[in-house]
Amino acid sequence: MLLNNINLADTLKKAQSGQDTGWIMHHILDSKELDLTPFGVIHLPELHLFGLDLSITKHVVFMWIAALILIITFIKVSKSYKKSLVPKGVTNLIEVLVLFVRDEIAKPTIGQGHEKFLPYLLTVFFFILTCNFLGLLPYAATSTSNLAVTATLAIMSFLVIQIGGILKNGFVGYFKGLLPHGIPFWLVPIMFVVELLGLFTKPFALAIRLFANMTAGHIVILALLGLIFILRTYFVVPVSISFALFIYLLEVLVAIIQAYIFTMLSSLFIGMAYHQEH
Repeated sequence: MLLNNINLADTLKKAQSGQDTGWIMHHILDSKELDLTPFGVIHLPELHLFGLDLSITKHVVFMWIAALILIITFIKVSKSYKKSLVPKGVTNLIEVLVLFVRDEIAKPTIGQGHEKFLPYLLTVFFFILTCNFLGLLPYAATSTSNLAVTATLAIMSFLVIQIGGILKNGFVGYFKGLLPHGIPFWLVPIMFVVELLGLFTKPFALAIRLFANMTAGHIVILALLGLIFILRTYFVVPVSISFALFIYLLEVLVAIIQAYIFTMLSSLFIGMAYHQEH
């Protein structure tokens, strides 16, 4: 992220002179071009279908890159097991992460029947982790700092939660199980509405949490570097760079933690829907 845009100095100078007041958001928000300054700018193709803007953006590009990286990695890992049962290198790392998701996330939160949901949880975990790390590379973009991306991931979790609960408890049984056992009859309509709204607040929380955390760190780094050009003094340079570097290293930890939290909460909500209290 510190090197994410080499033309940051020019942008900050424009901001300081009043020519560009949105220089921070320019580096955070999605766009229809890849800024590779000083090598040039790649304009991405624009697509429109039935009045809908389906243009390819930089966040879409880096989601594709993340997916491609995961496909190639897991194909390589699967082939390595055919050659040797003892994992080495990248295969060993992937196995550790898979076992972590299975033993530390899926099993404790879902319990019996967690095997059915493990493929989804592993997909979400590795995809978010890869997107988060890509955003820390020069010229890259963090797809998970896009609310549309995190909302889509949350909707997928929402569908898995509801489908899992319905398949296990039946359609009527699942929605009946949303109500606490033994409540007064007159409270049933109120509690049912409250619990029904609760079903939608869970994916909302998942989407906002991931989006906010992946966006906040980048904004702080850019703001710290911007102090150098705004204050126009060399005395602030070591302070700004030191703090920006600290936040950047913290972002590495945040990238891992946010992938874990999204997967863990999704697994927890699945477990609550799958094993309802009666």
